[in-house]
Amino acid sequence: MSKTVVVVGHGMVGHRFIEALRTRDTDNTWTVIVLGEEADAAYDRVGLSSYVGEWDRSSLAMPGNDFADDPAVELRTGVRVESIDHAAHRVRTDTGETIAYHALVLATGSYAFVPPVPGHDAPGCHVYRTLDDLDAIRADAEASLARDPDAVGIVVGGGLLGLEAANALRQLGMRPHVVEINPRLMPQQVDEGGGEHLARMIGELGIDISLSSGTQSIEPADDGGLTVTLAGDVRVEAGLLVFAAGVRPRDELGRESGLALAERGGILTDVTCATSAPDVYAIGEVAAVEGRCYGLVGPGYATAEVVADRLLGGDATFPGADLSTKLKLLGVDVASFGDALGATPGSLNVVVSDPVGGTYSKLVLSDDASTLLGGVLVGDASSYGMLRPLVGSTIPGDPVALISPASEGGEALGLSALGDDAQICSCNDVSKGTLCSAIADGSCTVADLKKCTGAGTACGSCVPLLSKLLNESGVEQSKALCEHFGQSRAELFELVQASGIRTFSGLIERFGTGTGCDICKPTVASILASTSSDHILGGEQATLQDTNDAFLANIQRNGTYSVVPRVPGGDITPEHLILIGEIARDFGLYTKITGGQRIDMFGARVEQLPLIWKRLVDGGMESGQAYGKSLRTVKSCVGSDWCRYGQQDSVQMAIDLELRYRGLRSPHKLKMGVSGCARECAEARGKDVGVIATDAGWNLYVCGNGGMTPKHAQLLASDLDSATLVKYVDRFLMYYIRTADRLQRTAPWLEELEGGLDRLREVVVDDALGLAEDFEAAMARHVEGYACEWKGVLEDPEKLSRFVSFVNAPESPDPTVEFGENNGRKVPVLLGEPAFPRPVRATEGA
Repeated sequence: MSKTVVVVGHGMVGHRFIEALRTRDTDNTWTVIVLGEEADAAYDRVGLSSYVGEWDRSSLAMPGNDFADDPAVELRTGVRVESIDHAAHRVRTDTGETIAYHALVLATGSYAFVPPVPGHDAPGCHVYRTLDDLDAIRADAEASLARDPDAVGIVVGGGLLGLEAANALRQLGMRPHVVEINPRLMPQQVDEGGGEHLARMIGELGIDISLSSGTQSIEPADDGGLTVTLAGDVRVEAGLLVFAAGVRPRDELGRESGLALAERGGILTDVTCATSAPDVYAIGEVAAVEGRCYGLVGPGYATAEVVADRLLGGDATFPGADLSTKLKLLGVDVASFGDALGATPGSLNVVVSDPVGGTYSKLVLSDDASTLLGGVLVGDASSYGMLRPLVGSTIPGDPVALISPASEGGEALGLSALGDDAQICSCNDVSKGTLCSAIADGSCTVADLKKCTGAGTACGSCVPLLSKLLNESGVEQSKALCEHFGQSRAELFELVQASGIRTFSGLIERFGTGTGCDICKPTVASILASTSSDHILGGEQATLQDTNDAFLANIQRNGTYSVVPRVPGGDITPEHLILIGEIARDFGLYTKITGGQRIDMFGARVEQLPLIWKRLVDGGMESGQAYGKSLRTVKSCVGSDWCRYGQQDSVQMAIDLELRYRGLRSPHKLKMGVSGCARECAEARGKDVGVIATDAGWNLYVCGNGGMTPKHAQLLASDLDSATLVKYVDRFLMYYIRTADRLQRTAPWLEELEGGLDRLREVVVDDALGLAEDFEAAMARHVEGYACEWKGVLEDPEKLSRFVSFVNAPESPDPTVEFGENNGRKVPVLLGEPAFPRPVRATEGA
């Protein structure tokens, strides 16, 4: 019979323990009961700030956090464990239930520390720890801004968590004011010089900072806000206050049950993570391993792995903790590694400070200047990936050159300077030697290394090193599009432009082999469409398209198609609303408002598509290209026309962008959003191109999108006027279209771009490639040559002839199509195989 392990707490570390145990327990020795106090199953607490603006809890969910496909795991959320009976091996929950265990794993994490300031429990005071906390902060922020559009939000604590909280308040539209009792920001990670640079750069973003200052008292104000008195009797009127002054281990369950605690809190464990009670373990932030608690996810994951191994008979011990960190706070790169503050006796500091360029770099060396002990990087952390694994090793060259801007982040060192025991991925404790072994065993791509070793699957900061390791190991990473073309998509794009070839047959005859396949044909079709205004169903191009483009509509699961007319920026006239309603009624279609502010009509048969589109085109509407790898939508809020918080005309900007880029073919579909203020109602930071209004103009964000791994867009440029904004978007899109791989979305394209966001900014803003005019001219040609694809079909009898259900009975409806109901909604019922094949590539779908 299997044994039972009870896990108290379902955060990131608790989830990691369960994954590790279930992956290795091939004999099903253990069944798992998980008791999580929060209503949400495990979510990415490290990425908590990304919840702001999206307000989508599912976006932070850890993969497989419901264990729906694992009968050996029972997950219970919203359950609090009140006591532990060590002798009887049982726990008791807040519902009065007792649960027996053979092993107990405490993963209760930490709670937010609230200083004992008079008035700390006043309405409007919050902590920054959970999704519920952020929901409460949002509600109070909106109420405060309704009273005062310039409301201040105070953050007590200037560490990592405090700066994240300040950014959240800034995104909500408040003016953050950070109060830090130490003389510098992030005192645990950066030194005095780095703190000065960080404070200067963050202050330039409009965030007030009070250093060497405490909070004396908090009192409710007459207007519903707060009056906060800081050190020196400085009074600040605020809409709300967030405590982000650190965390404390949630060790109360251990304390009440008699477990030994560490001197400074936390449940005391040895290096096996075993507590003072038999068969009871502690992992993550609540565990004080040999007396020390660690507040980072990397050490937490290490404790989870140790206990999983121990329960299966292994002899793993805690390997120690890498406390290095690399992050971006409010757009500012910050990194620290090793002995960052120079606590080692006799250590030497090498500093390169550039206040004009906004960078600060420091290396801490041994007393003989031969060994790297640690370092601090502010403003530019590009050298972090190479420097962190060198900690404890002999410095390969001049230490100044390692952090000098001229050395391009020390990348010239190469990974050959690192020993096999150098830790490349600190989150998952993956060494260079492990990665090299995986390469020797056949891993030849970054994806292979991620899957095989787990490297790069947590924070992702080591992913660039994985690619470099493959290159330096002599692994040739093929860029061939498919077996018929040895060139990459980007290379084919250049060949099409340079050769002037306008057909697939001409291109494959000159540069390829064979007759083509389902990979290269749609790719070449997309390139041809991106480099001209020819109709995609004209001539030979019609035979290259995938299922959706072949009929200018998205095929659905029952073989019918959807019809999506363009609604630029979500702005629609009553006449067009009536037209859509009449068409849906007359053809018996199901209608749904899409996430991009359009109206989708489902259930049209292929022979009905021209009839529907004729009515739409005659009514002044055009194709929304919901079927194509092209611009889909530009979502907008109501902006300054209607909203009292609107700072710019977001609706008109969204309309202008959508009409400019409509029909633009690209490696993958594109979505945009324009928000009229920092409250982000258009969710612009989840789009490939996001635009957010400011008092001075527009902020441009790029390379955020949904996909299998959602990504937030990153700030490319700030406070742009409208003309400059459009110019930068032109350049960005053309650069992406020319260089991205087949079916590569903007977020992974940016991840693989050497130099990342900084390089993209150099190309788009600084014109580092000297191609800005070329990019803009190419976009101008697209705008001038645009024509509605459905209008082109309706005007061409040859193209119209494609839209029949059966060649020998063109007016016969598809016999496989029928409709039913689900809770009053019209839904498709599939009777047999659809008359037209479904898309052969899932990634090519809508």
